[in-house]
Parts: sequence; structure tokens; C-alpha cells
Amino acid sequence: MNQGTSYQIISDPEQVRQVLRRVDDFLPTNALTSVVPLSPAALRILSRSRFALPPVLASATGELHRTVRSVVAGFFTPAKVAAIGPRVRELTRKHAEAAAAELAHGPVDLAEAVGAHIPPVIMQELTGFQLPDPEVLKRWSRDSLELFWGWPDPQRQVELAETAAEFYIWLRAEVMASHGRDNLFGALHAAGLRTAEVCSLGYFLLIAGQETTALLIGTALYRALQDPGCWQALAAGGTGAPLVRRVLAEEPSVHTWRRAVPRDTVLDGTALPAGSEILLELAGHHPPDAGPTAYSLSFGYGLHRCLGARLAELETVLALEETARALPAIRLSGPEPDWLRLLSFQAPLSVTVEAAAPGRSNR
Repeated sequence: MNQGTSYQIISDPEQVRQVLRRVDDFLPTNALTSVVPLSPAALRILSRSRFALPPVLASATGELHRTVRSVVAGFFTPAKVAAIGPRVRELTRKHAEAAAAELAHGPVDLAEAVGAHIPPVIMQELTGFQLPDPEVLKRWSRDSLELFWGWPDPQRQVELAETAAEFYIWLRAEVMASHGRDNLFGALHAAGLRTAEVCSLGYFLLIAGQETTALLIGTALYRALQDPGCWQALAAGGTGAPLVRRVLAEEPSVHTWRRAVPRDTVLDGTALPAGSEILLELAGHHPPDAGPTAYSLSFGYGLHRCLGARLAELETVLALEETARALPAIRLSGPEPDWLRLLSFQAPLSVTVEAAAPGRSNR
């Protein structure tokens, strides 16, 4: 356990599990707060849109958390996730075939051409509410990630707050229109949640439910393409599960998470005073022989384990397999991509490929 500049950084996987198990000693109240304090100008913009994020799911505990978790879980049951597999393959083939046509004219970014299009559609079909155009949703999602988990200066905060307000205004209208409807927002209303609470859940569910999966797909595509043998094995019908689980264990799209210490406590002999903030490192610290549990922390653990874990892994595996089968003769193109590097999120910003003769190296 190392001392960070503003967080106690916890890297040991078993200590991470302890923190996530001890829900009374380590609270999720700081999980969704901005990493840097927002400027008065940014806060005014958010206030004008009635922006509010009361604790509901990822940042809540107690009875409200259990109620909301139960409602949301009903939309992501194992049976529903398994049944969506053919749809994921269909969508991937459609977009990969479109990318193949574009390759005749030059390099293509697979993160944009394929990965960005699948999770929003699957999220929409499972939750039952209509999402905005993918380009708009991606801009809203990326800007909100930067606003809350990045280090924007005051001028950039104003730009990001404008986007977040735009996102929230659309979301609030959708939530209010969902009363009595057979979708996720309607179910949350029926469970007794206030509009602000449904909006709070929806705001980050829409980001976590599709953008982090799109980021994970991008990383998996990039790592597979770096290994020509791996890509060819996938193209020939091999499974993508081992590579995806390795990515989840070593560099998942959500690589850290936060917790707050409400009172003096001790973790494995180390005293943690009240008011401390903890940064949990969810990946990259398991021993090589850790086995199948090594990747599980990337989705959290215990009471707050991600309800979409099974879905995100399935989407990534199937998207990887179908893309390789549709595009067997491609290789990475251009320089190493820039990466999204935020406190809790990471992924290559592009996965640019070009056509290559079969048997050529990916680089």
C-alpha cells in the first residue's frame, strides 16, 4: 500500500477485495465526484440545467442501493445477456463489413467504425429506452468522463459542463416521459425513486453501460492486432475469451475506483484516518498464476460488482471474434495511438488498420 499525492493507493488484490467487502468502513460516496473541484462558472452551467446526482447505485449504500440494484439487475439477467449474443454478432458483422468496404480507400479506425456502434444498441435493446445518435452519445460520454475523472483546467471545465448539461437535459426529459412505461426508467419510477435519483442512475449507467464497453472493445482489438498469430487464430474461428480476460486482468477500461473512509479504521495493520480517500487499483497486480479470478476485480467486487460485467465481457469477446473473421487480412497502420488516460478510465483512442496481404505482419 503506497501513499499517493491525494489518495491512499491500494494495489494488492486481496486488500482491494477487503475494502470492497467492508461496506461500512469504506464508503462509495466519492465514487462519482469530480477528481478536481469544478469552477464556479462550470457549476453555474450545470445548475441552470438542474443537474443533480444524488447517491443511487455506484455511490450509494443501504436499502436504496439494494432496491435499485435489484431493479437494474432484472434488465441484465444471465438469460437476457446470453440471448443477446446473436445480436452482438450481427451488429459486429454489419459494421465490420462496412469497414472492409472503407479499407479499399485507405486506413480505417476500428474503434470508431466497429467498437463504438455495438454497446449503445445493445444497451438500448436491453433497457428499453431510446438513445440519441451514436455520435452525440459518444461526445456526451467522453466529455462526462473527462469532466468527472480527468484534470480539466477551468476553461476546459466550462466546455465540458456545457456538454454535460446538454446530456442531462435530454436525460431528464427521457426520464420524465418514462412514467408508466415498460423500460428501465419506468421500473425505477415504479420502485419509488424520485426523478433526480433516476436521472443520477441514468447519467452514469449510460456512460458505464456503453462507453466503457466500447473502450474495452478498442483495447482488445488493438492487443489482438499486435499479435499476427492471435489475429489469424481468431479469423480462423478461435475464441477471443482468453485475450479479453487477459486485457481485463492487465489493462481494463476501468482500472481504478475510489472509496472514502468515514471513520478511523485499519486495513491489514495500516491505520487509515477518517476523511481519507482511497484509490483502488483493479488490475495489473495479480500474480501470473492467479487463474480465472485475476480479471474479476476490473468489474469491482461484492455488493458493488458491476451488474453489466457478464454483458461487457460477452460483447467484447464476440465483437473481437466477428471483426477478425470479417477482416482477416488487416494490420495496424500508422504510429502508436494516443491513449485516453483518466483517473479511472483508459483505452487507445484509435485502432487504425489498413489492408494487408494474408501472411503479412500486423506491423
